[in-house]
This record gives sequence, structure tokens and C-alpha cells, in this order.
Amino acid sequence: MATFTSSLPDNLLEELAKTAKELKMPKNKIIEKALAAFLEQIDRAKYAQSYKKMANDKDMIAMAEEGLADYFKQLQDLEKE
Repeated sequence: MATFTSSLPDNLLEELAKTAKELKMPKNKIIEKALAAFLEQIDRAKYAQSYKKMANDKDMIAMAEEGLADYFKQLQDLEKE
């Protein structure tokens, strides 16, 4: 595991120390969990943004509709069996 050194505002460090004491958890673990949650939130926002862009892309809509038609045909074929 790599080491990372950073500066934080005093009020944030105080809150971190207080929370670490309350949770009986090391400060670095709290920072690690918070950073992981933040990065996941960014990934979700990027994912949502990509869908918003695709909603206006005529080629992507056409591909999706073609795929749905194929899927519907497969379902119909399975029902015949």
C-alpha cells in the first residue's frame, strides 16, 4: 500500500478526529472509505451522463431499437418451443 500525504483545513481535521474517536476507527480508514464513495459517485454521474448523451444520438437509438426487436423475436421463438 502506498503512502499519501496531504493537507486539510483545521475544521475538517477536527471533524475527522472526532468521528474517528466516536467510531473507534482509524482516520485513514475513514478517509479511504469516503474517497472510495466519492469516486464511485463520480463514476455513476459519468455513467448517467453517457445515457443522457445517447438519448440524443440517433444512431445509438436505432441500434438499441434493432437490438430490442431481435430480443423480442428471440422471446417469441422461445415461447413456440
